[in-house]
Amino acid sequence: MNFVEELTWRGMIHDIMPGTEDLLKKEMTTAYVGIDPTADSLHIGHLVGVMMLKHLQACGHRPVVLVGGATGMIGDPSGKSQERNLLDEPTLRRNQEALKKQLSNFLDFETEKPNKALMVNNYDWMKDYSFLNFIRDIGKHITVNYMMSKDSVKKRLGEEAKSGMSFTEFTYQLVQGYDFLFLYQDLGCKLQMGGSDQWGNITTGTELIRRKTGGEAFALTCPLITKADGGKFGKTEQGNVWLDLRYTSPYKFYQFWLNVSDDDAAKYIKIFTMLTKQEVEALILEHSQAPHLRVLQKKLAELVTTMVHSEADYQLAVEASGILFGNATADTLKKLDEDTFLSVFEGVSTFDVSKDIFEKGTAFSILAVENAAVFASKGELRRLVQGGGISINKEKVNDSEMLIHADQLINGKYLLVQKGKKNYNIIRVV
Repeated sequence: MNFVEELTWRGMIHDIMPGTEDLLKKEMTTAYVGIDPTADSLHIGHLVGVMMLKHLQACGHRPVVLVGGATGMIGDPSGKSQERNLLDEPTLRRNQEALKKQLSNFLDFETEKPNKALMVNNYDWMKDYSFLNFIRDIGKHITVNYMMSKDSVKKRLGEEAKSGMSFTEFTYQLVQGYDFLFLYQDLGCKLQMGGSDQWGNITTGTELIRRKTGGEAFALTCPLITKADGGKFGKTEQGNVWLDLRYTSPYKFYQFWLNVSDDDAAKYIKIFTMLTKQEVEALILEHSQAPHLRVLQKKLAELVTTMVHSEADYQLAVEASGILFGNATADTLKKLDEDTFLSVFEGVSTFDVSKDIFEKGTAFSILAVENAAVFASKGELRRLVQGGGISINKEKVNDSEMLIHADQLINGKYLLVQKGKKNYNIIRVV
C-alpha cells in the first residue's frame, strides 16, 4: 500500500514535506512519533499519532515510538501557555513500560520482519550529554533567528502570554531536533511524524540533519482532531478518555465512541480504524439511509474498544449498555465490575443502609420503605408488586415480604430496585 495515499483519503495529512512520498515509495522507511511520558497511560488524544504508526507498519515501513523522557523533563511550548511538570527518572521508566504494553495492541514489537516496531527513550542519549558539548555540537548549527521564527515560540513571546517563555522551553526545539538527528544516524530514521502543532519542532530536526550531515530528512503532520461542535476531542466532563481501564472503564470508553455525532463518526471511522476505503464508504452509505440506527457509531465503538481492550470487554460494554433499556438479565448485572455498574447507573437515586440488616435477611417491604425510602409506603409497594411492576436485580418480585440476603448484593454492596421499565433506584451498603 502507498502510505501517503492511505493517510490522504483518511484525512490524516495536514502538512507534508516535498519528497516524502517519493522516499516512501523508494525504500522501507523508518519513521518516528514522539510521545510524552507524563502519565502511565495513553489517552485517545495520542491515538492519531499511534494510528499513523500502525498504518506505516501495515504499509511495510518501520515504526519507532520515541518516549520523550528527556523532553518530558523540560516541557514543550507548542500550542501551550504553561510549562509542564518535570518528572524524575523512576517515574519516566515506569510510565515507559506501561505505554509499551498499551502500544503492543497497535504495533508489532515482536515480529521477525525488518519493519519490527521499536521503542526508544531520548533520556538514554541525553542524560550524559553535557551542556557544553550540546551547545558546541548542536547549538551552533541553528540560529536564534531561525528558532524565533517558529509559531510556537512567537505565540509564547507575543501578546498572548504575559509570563513569557523560559530558556528551558525555548531550547526544546533543539533537543527535539537532536532526537531526529540521533535517530537518523543511529537507525537510519528519515521521517518524523506528529500533530500539526509539531511542524516547527520537526522541521528544526530536518534542518539540523541537513546542516550537520548534509543528509536529507522529511516531515509529515496530521491535523489536530476536533469535534464537529468545536469542542476538544477526547475530553469529557470527567477529563481525558484514557486507554487504561483503571482511569476509564471499557464501558465508558465504549460509550464515548458510541455517543459521537454523525459527522464526527464519519470522520473518526477513517482515522481510528483499519477499515478499507470501500468498507468505510459502504458504512457511511448504510448510515445515511437510516441514521437512527447509528451504524457508524456502533461499528466505530466496536472496533476501537476491541483494539484497545478486548472482544470480551466490548461484549460486556454492549450488554451493560442494554441494561437501562430493559433487555438485560440478572446474569449481566452479576458480571459487571463496580466501576461499570456505577457508570451505567450514574445519577440514579441511591439510598444507604447498614450491612447489619442483611445478616439474617430482611423483608423487602421493611428494607425498601423503612431502611431506604425507595417507596412512600408499604401499601404502594404491595400494589406495584401485585401489578408485576417491581424487579430486584432484574428479577421480578412476586412477594413484597420476600427476604433479602447479603448474597443478593451486586459486588457485595448494591441492590438494584426497578419500578416499571425505566425508574431505577440503588440501595447501597455502607
